[in-house]
Amino acid sequence: MKRLTNRCGLIVFVLMFLSFHSAINAQSLKPNPFKPTITISGTSTLHDWESVVETPKGEYVFDEKTIKSLTINIPVVSIKSKQEEKLMDKKTYEALNSDKNPNIIFQLTEPATPMMNGSDAQVTLTGNLTIAGVTKKISIKSSGKKSSSGSYLFSGVVPLKMSDFKIKPPVAMLGLIKTGDAISIKFDVTIPQQSLLALYKE
Repeated sequence: MKRLTNRCGLIVFVLMFLSFHSAINAQSLKPNPFKPTITISGTSTLHDWESVVETPKGEYVFDEKTIKSLTINIPVVSIKSKQEEKLMDKKTYEALNSDKNPNIIFQLTEPATPMMNGSDAQVTLTGNLTIAGVTKKISIKSSGKKSSSGSYLFSGVVPLKMSDFKIKPPVAMLGLIKTGDAISIKFDVTIPQQSLLALYKE
């Protein structure tokens, strides 16, 4: 009887331990929302142009030392010209077919591990970028710098061609103003230090 009681006690302990471990693990894999700063720039026959993304959204899952998942969502209609040119914005939405494809989405497809070197960090993010309904696999190299608050500011620039996504560069004023095919997407993302703590234990 005593042996049976001990065995039951051991089973209960194991079940409690597994439940606790599962709860901790689930908590660590909880998606972390973030708001990146994103600008899109390019050229035209009139002047260089730059647009900002007003309401980008993102979330990531960090497991131990690895970014397991990361998603960035850019609502097309939140792309606004810095020059406050409404015609430019309208032509942008038309070129991206915003009614049918309202969002630009980047989805991480391969786990990524930031490489830490003192207050500097480097990471390469490989995933699928979907623009105007066309998806391409890209790799984004990003460098990070530790701030005075302890968080890391990661920055990077993604060069793209609109034609790669079957986008016809916008034209205005009966063809007098034409935008160039090449664009650059610049981003800044702040990651709290606690998300990277495991990397400091090496």
